[in-house]
Amino acid sequence: MEVINHSGKRIDNNLLVVTHLSQLLYYITGFGGLVVPLILWLTQKDKVAGMDEHGKAVVNFQLTLILITIISIPGIFLLGLGILGLIYVGLVGFIIPIVNAVRAGNGESPTYFGTIRFIS
Repeated sequence: MEVINHSGKRIDNNLLVVTHLSQLLYYITGFGGLVVPLILWLTQKDKVAGMDEHGKAVVNFQLTLILITIISIPGIFLLGLGILGLIYVGLVGFIIPIVNAVRAGNGESPTYFGTIRFIS
């Protein structure tokens, strides 16, 4: 049974959870952690309640992680400080999507701290 909210969009917390967890494709395949959530967001933002908010948060988070990675690589040659950035990206990029998938499953808004808002 499909549940529709007052704005005419269907409520699908499972798809929101999948959107957050699809970021972990980087750890499995080496790519897709930005592409899959981006496709889900662009195709479902007008159909699923909350997808616009969650999709923007995921895409902004992934773009921020990519930017930190790009900055950290040359930073490795500067006293090895870039290694700390890469460790941060590895840990935060794994833990935060899982936390937000649980939040999405409970119907809560995502919280990606320290994220640059490329898309608002």
